[in-house]
Amino acid sequence: MTKTMRKWLLGLMIVVFIGLIAVNVRKSTKFEVGTRENYALASSDAKIKNGIMVFCYHRILNDNDPMVKSVEALTPNNQLHVYNVNVSAFKKQMRFLHQHHIKVISTTEMINMLKNNRPIHGKYVVLTFDDIDRTMAENAAPVMKQYHYPFTASIITGSTGQYIGGEQLATWSQIMKLYRSEDHEMELGVHTNYMHYLVKGTPAFNLKRNYPKFTRDYATSQKVMKEKTGHTTPIFTYPYGSGTPLVQNFLVHQPRLQVIYTLNNGIVTSENSLKLAPRMIITQNSWPSIASWLEK
Repeated sequence: MTKTMRKWLLGLMIVVFIGLIAVNVRKSTKFEVGTRENYALASSDAKIKNGIMVFCYHRILNDNDPMVKSVEALTPNNQLHVYNVNVSAFKKQMRFLHQHHIKVISTTEMINMLKNNRPIHGKYVVLTFDDIDRTMAENAAPVMKQYHYPFTASIITGSTGQYIGGEQLATWSQIMKLYRSEDHEMELGVHTNYMHYLVKGTPAFNLKRNYPKFTRDYATSQKVMKEKTGHTTPIFTYPYGSGTPLVQNFLVHQPRLQVIYTLNNGIVTSENSLKLAPRMIITQNSWPSIASWLEK
């Protein structure tokens, strides 16, 4: 066999190998996407007539980017299928709120509305973003600014600018530039300092042995927030959605905290405690039930 023939044969084998990998990954992607929760609004909550729905977003990806399309097609990574919304869909969702005259309020306005257990009349929306990766600043913020919508963004204060779970977090410089440009329409929350990771599938801060570490981490996150912005925040957002009773009890007794955001599916009503505030993860599958509730 000549040297040229060996090169052609090696090239053919590489092409076949890559093709087989692509087919297997596609099958895995279809399986994983098909078996995930759709995060739709529960039928019992769909009957609620008055309340505040808190939207939860993570990444807002540019679906015109060929690289984004390729990665979405080939990877079964939850981070790229559950916790992202393409910018075209995000624009439609913001336009939907505008066209249906849905009042978009800030977290602070929600706090004030629920003081003294006053009843809520009508339907409202609060926009929240976890992690603050660069796509939130680049793709989501300009859309919300167009409608003058307030929003809350929760920061992993010790990990800004780093890559976590397939996303590049915004730097403090990028965050503060956006924060100053939003003219009080952007509120900031803490999302831990260095404890946004899993240990064998369990959030690190929920492990009992890490409880002392978590209390220090929380204090550090507030300290960093004050150093960067000039003030602490009344908002804590759980990574991965919720905490153990021990962690929750600690947070409830922090005097500065007024809202603890979870990923418990539901709607905020006058009967809710904002120390366990439910939110709706916005996905392609959850949006129809959310839109239906807002339209009624």
